[in-house]
Amino acid sequence: MSEGATTVMVVDDHPIWRDAVARDLAGDGFDVVATADGVGSARRRAAVVQPAVVVMDMRLADGDGAQATAEVLAVSPSSRVLVLSASDERDDVLEAVKAGAIGYLVKSASRQELTEAVHATAQGRAVFTPGLAGLVLGEYRRIARDAAGSAEPKGPTLTDRETEVLRYVAKGLTAKQIASRLSLSHRTVENHVQATFRKLQIGNRVELARYAIEHGLDE
Repeated sequence: MSEGATTVMVVDDHPIWRDAVARDLAGDGFDVVATADGVGSARRRAAVVQPAVVVMDMRLADGDGAQATAEVLAVSPSSRVLVLSASDERDDVLEAVKAGAIGYLVKSASRQELTEAVHATAQGRAVFTPGLAGLVLGEYRRIARDAAGSAEPKGPTLTDRETEVLRYVAKGLTAKQIASRLSLSHRTVENHVQATFRKLQIGNRVELARYAIEHGLDE
């Protein structure tokens, strides 16, 4: 295991799948520090190992992934949770995000997609299976409109380019897709996103997209 490797805990109630995911992630350079099969064991082990990333299933032996996400973050607040589930049901996705997960993949994802998603999650970047990002953004749009007041929101000033990138983030595009549309490098787009994070004092792409919706930048 390379020094400084990202620490990961895998939570899934199916031993064969759990062990396979753990083995694949270890093979791709992650430090798999724990596995768990349920809400209780996930909480106990997260409290001890404080993993950087938790790969979380939604169907567990003693509860669900949303409950486990909340429990893990209560004892290991610096952890970031990526759901990896067979379910792409709207309620499961929204409950997971509401509990604190910052990404959601379905189990049809390839090993490479999972590896890239875990890296992104470790960096605080939200990753969703195509289609699910739009679902989450639609829910944020509904919440924002329900909570809308008459006062104009005030906030930090973004550059024209940052605003342009933010509009695409709000529409669910990945950094690679945004880079292609704007004829920029992938790294330049990520730099703009990170600069926007700092200015808006938010932690990930889900929150960034919510900001865009609340401020009318998603049209």
